[in-house]
Amino acid sequence: MSGIVAVPRAKTKVQTERPRLHKVILFNDDYTPRDFVVTVLKLEFRLGEGRAQAVMMTAHRLGACVVAVYARDVAETKAARATEAGAAKGYPLRFDCEPEE
Repeated sequence: MSGIVAVPRAKTKVQTERPRLHKVILFNDDYTPRDFVVTVLKLEFRLGEGRAQAVMMTAHRLGACVVAVYARDVAETKAARATEAGAAKGYPLRFDCEPEE
């Protein structure tokens, strides 16, 4: 033989990081009817009647409330669609999203 020794290469393991989650936040306003807010929460975020009422009341009392937590693109889409639903009816209903700590 020629004296060459083959050394096996070390295998690298690729680790993928989980996507950062974002909170969808409902902000209180004094003009949007409560029933409409509950309807938007039920339709866009698929909350039950009781949970939608609780989220709406928490936002009403505290000024804002976290509705749900999603991946960034889903959170941004849901917040935009819910805000647009309010704007279509002429209400200042506002949802926004921010990164979760």
